Amino acid sequence: MTHPLLFLLAFLVAVLYSSAGFGGASGYLLAMSFFDIPANVMASAALMLNIFVSTISFISYFRAGHFRPKLLIPFLITSIPAAFLGGTFKLTEQTYFTLLYAVLTYLALRMTFFPVLSDKADWTPRPVPLWAALTSGALIGLLSGMIGIGGGIFLSPLIILAGWGTSKQAAASAGAFIAINSVSGLIGRFTNGTFSLDEFGLPLLVVGLVGALIGSQLGAVRFSGVGVRRALGAILVIAVGTYWFNL
Repeated sequence: MTHPLLFLLAFLVAVLYSSAGFGGASGYLLAMSFFDIPANVMASAALMLNIFVSTISFISYFRAGHFRPKLLIPFLITSIPAAFLGGTFKLTEQTYFTLLYAVLTYLALRMTFFPVLSDKADWTPRPVPLWAALTSGALIGLLSGMIGIGGGIFLSPLIILAGWGTSKQAAASAGAFIAINSVSGLIGRFTNGTFSLDEFGLPLLVVGLVGALIGSQLGAVRFSGVGVRRALGAILVIAVGTYWFNL
């Protein structure tokens, strides 16, 4: 029987991650790693949670008027094929972790401790050059495919740091970006027969959905733009801190 602590951790992960537009797959995997759960079940449960939580987060931000198609569609055009290509690369374990956490460490420091353009009262978003969106989407997709994550954790900070949109607009784009990529991954699991949910799968999904409803509303409606950016920074710090702590 699964420990009740797992459900509490999943709830907290869903609340925090959905407030910044994310699904929380990395957080669920970390939480489940503390318990005796088969790896295949862990991956399947995290993927399902990722889809539901990121979708709810996107809907909340969309309904609050924060979605801009130009901050999503051009990136998706190149990221999807690039992610497929990245998934074919074979990296050594050392290269994998060095690449992942070098990027996350930079983003965590930049998002948490330094102001961004959208924090200024007189700020207006910069137009997104099509070439920049297509190139960025390809790079994000390639990197995401290589290290096996949805890519929203790279897209959201990019939009904010480049001055292309507000923190809430970036969160809306990240939610849709993650949901679409995660559905693709789910289809792949069903196709190759690696999808598996244990008896705790459905209750865990319910807990995640409740957390997402709360967190996404906080991010989309209650938090300021700076608050959403700080939530994003906190997520990055937790991810990076967990890695360095386990070294």
